Amino acid sequence: MAKKKFSKEWIMQHINDPYVKLAKEKGYRARAAFKLTEILDSEKLLHINDVVVDLGSTPGSWSQIVSERLAGAGGTLRGRVIALDILPMEPIHGVEFIQGDFREDEVLSQLSQLVGNQQVDLVLSDMAPNLSGVGIADAARIQHVCDLALEFAKDHLKPDGALIVKAFHGTGFSQIVESFKTVFTRVVERKPKASRDKSSETFLVARNLKASVLAGRVESGN
Repeated sequence: MAKKKFSKEWIMQHINDPYVKLAKEKGYRARAAFKLTEILDSEKLLHINDVVVDLGSTPGSWSQIVSERLAGAGGTLRGRVIALDILPMEPIHGVEFIQGDFREDEVLSQLSQLVGNQQVDLVLSDMAPNLSGVGIADAARIQHVCDLALEFAKDHLKPDGALIVKAFHGTGFSQIVESFKTVFTRVVERKPKASRDKSSETFLVARNLKASVLAGRVESGN
């Protein structure tokens, strides 16, 4: 009974959510579009001709925002957007999409090949693992997803590039932050207005790769 009541409350909250309504008005696929919009604006990220990788992209609202901002006259994309998700995603004009599990080496290799020698300006990760409700297990899953995004950024970001990752306050969060600080010179936490108050989700915005990371990249030939 409690589960049914919670479900009904969630549905009512979702229906009455102003960001859900606004997303429908603007044609965005999810309210998450406004989370990214606020972060991009506050951090002054994303510029014409940027190369962007969107991890965990489905249903596609973040890729929508990026492609919209990179669109020039006639809708031509002035830049590049590569999206990836384990689930299918309806096509978005100008966005290159890979369907696969980012945790698998084969899929990661496919993404790396698509990026090629181009250095990436911005890596986005709205990925979230399926949570079990067991704190220690969930913390490990969340950290693993964040680590994958971090490793990809280490290999492919421009020196002054940025990484935006969704994380969750709780067990293991401080360790995730510390791991980001070993790679980037600036790491800040952002809780966009579109994030629900009850949600523990927090976005980490990391910028500018440290010299030690760049030196390691040269040594490895990346």
